Parts: sequence; C-alpha cells; structure tokens
Amino acid sequence: MKMFSKVKSLGIFGLSTFEVTVECDISNGLPRFDVVGLPDAVVKESRERVRASIKNCHLDFPVSRITVNIAPADIKKEGALYDLPVLISILKATSQLKGNTDSYAFIGELSLDGEIRKVNGVLPMLIEAKNKGIESVFIPYENALEGSVVEGINALPVKNIFEVMQHISGENEISPAKSNVTDENEAFYDVDFSDVRGQSEAKRALEIAAAGGHNCLMIGPPGSGKSMLAKRIPTILPDMTFEEKLETTKVYSIAGVIPTGQAIISRRPFRSPHHTISAQALTGGGASPKPGEISLAHNGVIFMDEFPEFDRRAKESMRQPLEDGTVSIARTAGSVSYPSNIMLIAAMNPCPCGYYGHPTKECHCTEAAKRRYLDKISGPILDRIDIHIEVAPVEYDQLSGKGNEEKSADIKARVNKARAIQQKRFQGTNVSCNAKMTPEMTKSYCVLSKEANELLKASFEKLGLSARAYDKILRIARTIADLDDAHNIELSHVAEALQYRSLDRKYWINQ
Repeated sequence: MKMFSKVKSLGIFGLSTFEVTVECDISNGLPRFDVVGLPDAVVKESRERVRASIKNCHLDFPVSRITVNIAPADIKKEGALYDLPVLISILKATSQLKGNTDSYAFIGELSLDGEIRKVNGVLPMLIEAKNKGIESVFIPYENALEGSVVEGINALPVKNIFEVMQHISGENEISPAKSNVTDENEAFYDVDFSDVRGQSEAKRALEIAAAGGHNCLMIGPPGSGKSMLAKRIPTILPDMTFEEKLETTKVYSIAGVIPTGQAIISRRPFRSPHHTISAQALTGGGASPKPGEISLAHNGVIFMDEFPEFDRRAKESMRQPLEDGTVSIARTAGSVSYPSNIMLIAAMNPCPCGYYGHPTKECHCTEAAKRRYLDKISGPILDRIDIHIEVAPVEYDQLSGKGNEEKSADIKARVNKARAIQQKRFQGTNVSCNAKMTPEMTKSYCVLSKEANELLKASFEKLGLSARAYDKILRIARTIADLDDAHNIELSHVAEALQYRSLDRKYWINQ
C-alpha cells in the first residue's frame, strides 16, 4: 500500500510570505508519523493535534507509516497554521476527502475536536496567495474580517474541518468573507485640542510637526499638559490612505493584535510604551521575530513620556528606525525588516524634580543631578528629533477663562492643506512628507530667499549646528512655508524654524 497527496498552504517569516506545499506519503511499515521540512517545535506538535482531531471527528487515522513534508524544506516553518493543511493532506491521501483541492490553499490551527482556531498573519498570506494565482483560501472563521480586505481572492471562513470537507465535496458551499472597508474610513476620537487650555506656542509647534511628519520633544514641568497635548496629535493628522491602512494592518496581523470585530486598522496608531520597556520590546524580536512598539506605531505616533527614564539601549535603538523608517532584526534563521514610518513625540521634565526654570516653584536639584538627568539623552538621539519645544505652566486665568480654544478639526484642515501640497510635490516617489525628504530633495525643494539664507548662515555659524540639524531646519521651514502656502522659504519661516532647534543649546550646552 502506498498513497500520496499534495495540498497548498502559505508561510510567513517577518513580513515575507511564501507559498508552501504540504505533501503526505502513507506507506506500509511500522506505525509512525513524521513531519519534515524544517518545522519548529509548534509545527512538530501538529502531529498530535491532527491525530486527535481525526479520531475525535470519527474519521479514520491510518495505522501506517505517515511522512508529511512541508516544502520548501530550506525555510523554517513556524506556528500552528499548518495543522489544517497537514490534516487535509492525510484525508486526501486516504481518500476520505472527495473533490479537487488544486485551486485551494489551507491555513488554520486545530483544536483536538476538529475546531479551527485563529492564526496570525492571515492578511499578508492572502495577499501572497492572490499574487501566486490561488483562487480560494480556507481561513479560520475568527480571521474572516481580516481576510475579507484582500480583493481578487476568495477567503473562505470555516469553523471546523467538516465545513472544509463539505465545501470541497460540493455538499454545502461556503460564501467568501465580505467586508465594506469604506465604512471604516472615518476615524472618531473622544479627545480634542479644544480640551487644552492655553499652550498656543506648543499647539503651533505640534501643528507644524503634524503637517510635515516631524519628530518632536516637549520639555516642561509636571502638570503643564505635555501628555494631554501628545494624546491629541492623532486628531490633527491626515486620514490614512487605503495603502497606509493595509500596510499598518499587515503589521498588526503578524503581531495578532487586530481589534476584535475590525477588518482593517482605519485610524493612525498611537502607541505609548511605559519607560520600563526593553529595547527588544520596542524594536521587536524574539526567536521568531515579531513587530515591536515602533512597528506597531507605523504610519502613526509613538509617544515616549518621561523620555530620559527609558533604558539607554531602548533609546539608542530608535536611531535606525527614525533615520531609515525600518527596523531590521537579525537572527540565525534570517533577517527580517518591519516598517517604522513613525512620528516620535517625546516628553520630559527639565530636571529630576521637574521645576528647573519654573516661575513660582523652586528647583531643589543639584547641578550634578541636572547634568546626570540630561545626559541620559545622547546627542545623536537629540539630533534626530526635529522640533524641541518648551511647554510652560498654564496660568490660572487661562485655565479658568471661558475663551473658545481651537478645535482639532480646524487645525487638521490646515494640516491637510499642507500635506496636499507635499503629496503633489513628492508624487511618484516613496516620500510622503517633508520630514522624510532625501538630501537631494531638501536641496531642490527648500529654496531660501536671500534674507532667509543670510539668517540661516549666521545661525549655523553661531550655534555650531550639525549637518543633520541644518537639514532638519530646512525641512521644518519648508513645512511652515507650506502652511503659509508659500512657494519659497522666507525669512519668517527660517526664524520660526530656528526657534524649534534652540532648546538643546539651552539645556545641553555643556554636554
């Protein structure tokens, strides 16, 4: 007796997906069940889940030598998503499954009674299946909304193995998952910039940051409203394009954190990790590298409150993502890259007690304590943060006043107008906003008037700015000019941009 079968599945490593073929050979010999093809421990355990599922569903488990190969054999296979294709290959080899499976692929984890459980990474795997010309993919029912996002392929949500068998045999066909993603276009927030009293200078700086995608550092005493301001930044950012939603959802799919009942991530992420987070949790990693907080903030905001208190390795690990927009993780099994097109918003006190420079409260920190506190932030990291602003304490009259503060919608309208100018400017490139301009683009698009150039030259020499700081000032000035709908960068635009690069000279002058 010799029986053979072959079914399709998919695999994932990092953001890379690949087609998988699950082959089953059943032959005479002592009863044995082997899974080969570079499986990890979870895949090897599929033998027991598959065996129990077949028996508990009152199907026949062959008492023979069973060899299952998950090809290609040179790529490590991880996770429980191969349970379903392994089971289908056995049923097909033993002729218990009637019907042609050539146009199908299978993804799913099995419970011991034949139920099919949710798996991570369904969205990128379905995109790969579509690119490979696979017509239909069986996916767990709990992944139905996520799977429905991909057009041009039938995502068939199933709850148990009987539904799979009945569909293939033609007894009871399953309808492909459908989702109207356009219903999720509008992002609603329960916070608004009008909640923040005063702080007009900080609001202006954050408007510029949102308009150009610039990173921002807020320095101010406790209770001045730094966290409150940061949490409202997503309310003034432009709505996500469908491509941005898809990119972000792919990362969330791999991490397994798509909110229940949601087909796609429809509003910009806002991640706020605690300052005790490790460098690995921030950038991603593990034996099987998963996205970290930086990648989960892709196309959105990562807010790092109490910035100096973060572990130094964690802060320094931000360098590459802030510069390149990607996180690269190297492991023995291979290297993976996750996207990290993020806005970093950092907040900190000016000293350990928080009251250095406060108009009414006295600072009790020694000079040495202040220096140690500020030295926790390195020059290279500080240089990668475009805008530095001071958030002053709010006066009583501002808090108790009845004046109407500007709403997020009004600020967002100006941000959208500036972003529309940038989209037109960078059309046909991978650059989405001024903060991401290449040096060549900066040279081409940041044309200074004569007065603006003279001011920047004098400031560069006086302040001893680095080449990176010079580029960042030009990009900030370009964003301010866009908000003013100005073609060239004028004196006032450079003057305002320089204000946002002066705090490092005030606090870190002796560093």
